[in-house]
Amino acid sequence: MLEWPVERCDPFTLSDAASRYLLRCQAVARADAGHVWPILDAAFREYGLPRFFRSDNGAPFASVGAGGLSPLSVKLVQAGVTPERIQPGRPQENGRHERMHLTLSRDCADPPARSLRAQALRFEAFRKLYNEERPHEALGQTPPAAHYAPSPRRYSGRLCPPDYPPEALVRQVKRSGEIKWRGRYVYVSQTLAGQPIGVEQTDEALWRVTYGPVELGQLRPQGGLERPRRSRTRAPGPSQNQTSGD
Repeated sequence: MLEWPVERCDPFTLSDAASRYLLRCQAVARADAGHVWPILDAAFREYGLPRFFRSDNGAPFASVGAGGLSPLSVKLVQAGVTPERIQPGRPQENGRHERMHLTLSRDCADPPARSLRAQALRFEAFRKLYNEERPHEALGQTPPAAHYAPSPRRYSGRLCPPDYPPEALVRQVKRSGEIKWRGRYVYVSQTLAGQPIGVEQTDEALWRVTYGPVELGQLRPQGGLERPRRSRTRAPGPSQNQTSGD
């Protein structure tokens, strides 16, 4: 499956959206990019790259900046994965992953183990049971392992800036978070400092600004970036090639 859902908590969990296969269930000291990215990197090396990565709207997966991009989601784009986020206040859009978390909390944290090591062992035992033995009604009373297959998209470990079509104008984001556009500086995002963004004309006076598959907004004729009300890279709903994290 090539879309994965994600959730912020202790533990950090990562699951395949179609098969419900639990790829990672690890305790983290802090749910920030520095602690979460190594887990994602290891999962991508083991299971291949999903096409989409679904999460909620909180750190480290998202920010209030242009496109909702955070340092972690920029790395996802550089790895070749499209970040997508549920609508605020709509956890049901990541419902399969949320239901898994309820089961995890009941089985592993009520009460919690006496030590971090013991809790980590409990998490891994849960992952094995959940994947290989526990039946799921939506899967015909079979476990996720009977349905899961790794992604055919292999991961080299390299992070590369996104490519743009020939018709796009490419601008480099300065350390200040600005780009130079028609003789003036326009602020985009400091999260993208040093990164190339694409600018494509959509109307006689409007230009669409993107970072890879993520829309950042429209350049207005009078100057400035007009951000969309809601950044979305694709329609909601679990699919093949989607991973969820939390």
